[in-house]
Amino acid sequence: MTNSDGQGQNNKEQQMYKKMAKSYQPKPNIWVNCLKAFIVGGLVCTLGQLLQLMFISGFGVEPSSAGDMTSATLIFIACLLTGLGVYDKIGQWAGAGTAVPVTGFANSIASAALEHKSEGYVLGVGGNMFKLAGSVIVFGVVAAFFIGLIRTLLMYITG
Repeated sequence: MTNSDGQGQNNKEQQMYKKMAKSYQPKPNIWVNCLKAFIVGGLVCTLGQLLQLMFISGFGVEPSSAGDMTSATLIFIACLLTGLGVYDKIGQWAGAGTAVPVTGFANSIASAALEHKSEGYVLGVGGNMFKLAGSVIVFGVVAAFFIGLIRTLLMYITG
């Protein structure tokens, strides 16, 4: 017997199979996963803060420039750990905690570059690592343009 979409019995079997398969799936421990993400994300941010303080007090860098140096250092560390295969292991354990914007973005670009290096540096590494980064960069540039435009208009209006 079939219903109006022609699926009939097959559709019921699929639903029963999905229900049975779902009963065997492990249940994620959300609270433990959140705690792991919080700890690792907090450690990444703490490392960033310590680096920034080191640049300011240890090397006499201006606070306005220390943020750039901190970001560059965190990006370097994330790329190095990705290349050594350590970042992925941390990511498997910590989950979203490794998605802290600077390090998570650096990991995603470095992973794409490593994955496609066998295709060559230009078409493999260069072409594929910016598939993800391209959309983020375009969004950032467009958002910065509109924010700058709004700021300029507000400055012009308020005199």
